[in-house]
Amino acid sequence: MFIVLLTYRKPLEVVDEYLSEHAIFLNECYQKNYFVVSGRKNPRTGGVIVSQLKDRNQLEDIIKQAPFYINQLADYEVIDFIPTKHHPDFSGFIASQH
Repeated sequence: MFIVLLTYRKPLEVVDEYLSEHAIFLNECYQKNYFVVSGRKNPRTGGVIVSQLKDRNQLEDIIKQAPFYINQLADYEVIDFIPTKHHPDFSGFIASQH
């Protein structure tokens, strides 16, 4: 699994101009089962995405299609991790990792 940390590079006024495109991108990624959960950081300095993909290169290719990436609005940090403990309701996402 992967955690993707976004850190905004531009002021929120500029980021907000691309929110609808970003939402469309996220919806497409959820429909294709690329992402498990996503949301804004608090305070709003960027965002967080959790992905159940197994292939880092595939994830990085997907990120390159993101409006925030294309328009250089955010830096992306990809953290690879191996889940070892989880809530039972999360089992469906973890089972595909083994």
